[in-house]
Amino acid sequence: MTSNNKKSITMKRLLLALLAGLIVSASYGQEKKEGEATSGQIFIDFTPTPIAAPIKVSWLYPTPIDTLVDEKEIIVRVGMKSTVEVLKMSLMLNGLPVSTDVRGGGFERKSHPDFDVYIEHMVSLRKGGNVLKFVAQNANGQSDVEERMIVMVSKSDLAIASRKDYALLFATDNYDEWSDLTNPVNDARTIAKELKDNYGFEIDLVENYSQDEVIIKIREYAGKTYGEFDQLFIFFAGHGQFDELLGQGYIVSKDSRLNDIAKSSYISHSVLRNAIDNIPNQHILLAMDVCYGGSFDPLIARSGSRGGNDLYNEVGLSEYISRRLKFKTRKYITSGGLQYVPDGRPGMHSPFASKILEGLRSYGGRDNIITLPELVGWLERLSPEPRTGGFGTNEPGSDFVFVVKE
Repeated sequence: MTSNNKKSITMKRLLLALLAGLIVSASYGQEKKEGEATSGQIFIDFTPTPIAAPIKVSWLYPTPIDTLVDEKEIIVRVGMKSTVEVLKMSLMLNGLPVSTDVRGGGFERKSHPDFDVYIEHMVSLRKGGNVLKFVAQNANGQSDVEERMIVMVSKSDLAIASRKDYALLFATDNYDEWSDLTNPVNDARTIAKELKDNYGFEIDLVENYSQDEVIIKIREYAGKTYGEFDQLFIFFAGHGQFDELLGQGYIVSKDSRLNDIAKSSYISHSVLRNAIDNIPNQHILLAMDVCYGGSFDPLIARSGSRGGNDLYNEVGLSEYISRRLKFKTRKYITSGGLQYVPDGRPGMHSPFASKILEGLRSYGGRDNIITLPELVGWLERLSPEPRTGGFGTNEPGSDFVFVVKE
């Protein structure tokens, strides 16, 4: 045997001896398990080192969307998940302890299908902002912290804060039999954008509408549910018609016939007036940029003037709005009385729509609120003179406001 072969065999023997030593070392000191052999067998334990079980805190109430309440006391509901015992819990309000639980004291623990530990606790809030903080710790020393902000306000403040403004706009440029117009759709789109972008209105724009589409859409809004201070702005732009014999005005839709003696293809102002009046929204303003729009009110009532200093300009925003919207509103503004009104130059806006946009783009001045009398003030110098008044179940002292969104 050569010297090289002897060296190779010696190296292999050393490696085998070293491996055997490592295996014996790994199994040395292990406890014998029942049923295992005690000799001639070597065992290696690959069981991973245990990791401390985590704990997770979850708010059931208040949730992230429950930020405004009108109650002085609320019941906080918190759930925890932990594979080991939850030893300590603490609830703090505005930096001060409300209650602390150590091994079951302080909180009433209840069963819950989704959590290992579940508690409910009554908390008294102060007016304004309240910061709730919940801390939980388990037997492994692990902890979790969750916070919630909740604001306690008055009922009227809560109603104002959660109110919504809606805008339903109808505009027609293209007619089947009547002459086409240039600006109504552009007017409605521009007003809609202004109301959405700067006043936070929810927009519903119906272009080149048929007679049925108007009635169906108004029925849709009659079926909605509204809050106490919600508002609805309705706008019509297009052709109008007036029957002198019957003393009745009409909205002309895309599919209205040109020579319709019975007026069955038109939408009469009386039908429109009654339909809108029955929408269960407390505050409705109707603006009509159509010919003979003033006949919407049989008496062609006139009211409103340019807004000046307001009696309520020293009160808070929510109080101001609640006073303005204290009474039921059924108001209208039309671009004229019993006459034709101009469509405006192509690509521009009608004079009526242009003045409404000027008023809206004033953004209410110092208080960022435009009242109906203030908006009407922007229309006063138009010719023909716009008409404004109340209809249906309107209450004296009612108003409609445009509030610039923050």
